[in-house]
Formats: sequence, C-alpha cells, structure tokens
Amino acid sequence: MTTDLPPPTLSTLQAALAGSGAAFRLRTRLQPVGGPGDKVFPPTYAEAQDAKKNTNQTTNYATENRVIDGEHKPSVLLDSVASQANRMELALLHARRRGELRLPLCTVDFTPEFPELGTISALQAPHRVYDAILRDSTLDGTAFRASEVGRRLTDASPSDARAMLEHCPTALVFGAWDSTGPRGGMGHKFQRTLVSEVVGIGFLPGTKVGSRIDPIQSAKAVSLVVPKGAPDQWSIDETGKSKQRPSDANHSNIPPTRDEESGGVTVEYALHTAVLSLPALRRLRFGDWDDAKTSAAHTLLAALGLLAIALQRREGYDFRSRCTLVPEAPASLELVSADGTVEPFSLTVDQARALYSAALEHALAAGIPWAEDELVLRPMPKLVQLIRASQEHLRVSGTAD
Repeated sequence: MTTDLPPPTLSTLQAALAGSGAAFRLRTRLQPVGGPGDKVFPPTYAEAQDAKKNTNQTTNYATENRVIDGEHKPSVLLDSVASQANRMELALLHARRRGELRLPLCTVDFTPEFPELGTISALQAPHRVYDAILRDSTLDGTAFRASEVGRRLTDASPSDARAMLEHCPTALVFGAWDSTGPRGGMGHKFQRTLVSEVVGIGFLPGTKVGSRIDPIQSAKAVSLVVPKGAPDQWSIDETGKSKQRPSDANHSNIPPTRDEESGGVTVEYALHTAVLSLPALRRLRFGDWDDAKTSAAHTLLAALGLLAIALQRREGYDFRSRCTLVPEAPASLELVSADGTVEPFSLTVDQARALYSAALEHALAAGIPWAEDELVLRPMPKLVQLIRASQEHLRVSGTAD
C-alpha cells in the first residue's frame, strides 16, 4: 500500500465515527501472478449454478453482470465475502500467535484426543464464538453455554454488546448469529461491519483437461477383489467373476478428458473491494456505557477492522491452486464521508498495528473490559465420539457424506 500518504490516526477514527464518516474503503485492481491473460480458477458452486435451472449458465462458477464505468461487464466471483472474512480472521490469529497484537481468543483444545486437530478457535470456527464446536465444549468442567462467560455471550445483543467486545470482538467486525443457542433462529444477530470480496471483471470461461498414463499398464479386463475402505488390500480374482477392476484399487489409465464448465477463466482484471461501514459500527451499543466509553469501543473496533484488512493484504491473494493474484499498483485506503467526499490514507501493516495499539490503550484507559488471556475449552465426550466416528467413516468410505 502506498506510503506517500499519511496514515489514519486515532483522532481520524474518532472524528469519522463521531461525525459524518460513511466508511473506510479499499479498492485494488489485481492481475494473475502469471501476468495479464493468465488463467485463474474461481471457486465452483455446482448446485447453486445448476445449468438445468439456468439455461444461460455455461460454467460452475458464480457469475453475474456488473455495471463498471457505465458498461455491463461479465463478472465472476474469485473470493466471496465469507471466504475473505475467514482469511482476515486467520491473519489476525497468526498475528496474535506471533505476539504482534493483543486480542481476546476463545479456543477448544483437542490436543489430548486429536493432536492433528490441535486447537480450534472462534477465529476458525464457522459460526465464530456461537459455533457448535464451542457450544459442545466445557469451561472448567461446566458446559460452555452454562458458564458465566457463555451465558453473557448468549445474552449479548447489538444493543448490549459488552460481553462480545470483551471476549470475541472479531464477531462484531465480521458478524455472528447465535442460531445454535437456546433461542434457535431467534438468537441474536450481529451484522458484518467489514465486507470484502474479490471479483474477476470482464471474464471468459476456459477449458480444463486431464489425463493419466498408468506406468504399469494395468489391464481393464483383470478382475480384482477390493475390500471396502481398504483399496491397498486388494487381490486378484482368479475366477474372473468379480466386477471390480484395477481402477477400484487406483491402478488404471485415465483417458484424456475436457471440462468446459470448470475450466478456469481469463479476466481483464480482478477487483478487490473492502468496506468498513461506520454507521454499522455506530449502531452497536454497550448497555449503560456513556458516550465516551461507547466512542472508545467503536474506535477500537474500527482499528481492528483496518488491521484485519492490512494483515490480509500482507498474507497475499493466493486463494487456491492456480488462483494467485497481485496488485497492479500500490493501493490507498479511503475515508468516504456521507457527502461523497473522499480522503486517501496510507495503511501499512506497521501503521495499522500502531493505530490498533493506540485504540486499545485508549479503550483500556476508558475502562473497557478486555479478556487478553486465552479462554481454553475442552470438548465434551460426545463431541470426541462424533469426531472419532466421523474419522472412521471417512477412512472406510473415503467421503465425509
């Protein structure tokens, strides 16, 4: 991000939140790392993009027309809002574990039972602190929802977000819905205050090809006996009656194939848009806190959102295999006012971290509670059983379904 501009300061955030600030936004044009014209592969959405339901649909990608500079441009989603939020959360988690920032964190420790899982935090769980993984865990031997912290988080709402700010402030930035709690679908919802996505503009679909030559040239006509879930335990069927073939034991050629529905795309450019909504932050209330304390909370959350944007950009735009992008040029952060005026700023990771640290010190001085010690939960026995049963099913069937 360009450093020729001044970075936002604590007073910048305070004035924008107290005045007519509409949003901080970042808009960056990107190109494939292989250069313009190189193919990239978007995420596939086979069911949502069913060609039988939409006769105009020619790919398994999320596509639409967007109006860009007065022109209708065919566009394809390269990284969704939800995926971008997950990437920013992981960037925050990595920074926290490196000791680069102070941030409350709720985790479930699976290490004794499943070392390969390690710990799963609210920054990794799909529903954040409201996820069933945390719900089905215990805090000091008490079901998490029944613990003091769990009850306070269950009761947290946009009109009184004190507990959420204290224990999981990222949920106030990226949004959360307590759909797995005692209220079910009536559980409290926190809207996203930070929205980010990456879209390919002016795309054309491509073709994907595939093939495999079996070095040992196993014959398709040979009959095998392949135990279910154990392809390495196969044996030759001397009777020739079995319908199982070498391909059932992963020995075979794969004839050349062509896929025109998931064959990647070329784009004129990709556009990354990130918007931190200041009205959405202002709508968050914190019970009986006065204006000064509430302002400090809003400022802290705004600084956290800007830090998430900066950290995610540092992680890069490597979304999946054959979908790595780089900026065309340095970008600037912009403060957009309600009257449409725009003020540009620089925002490097170091600048964003310094801004966040200043906002946190200001919030602590205002008396805002902040749970810096990691809250560690343990999985309930039934959750351990579910994981073990699922792993066994996956081992035998080869699929989680």
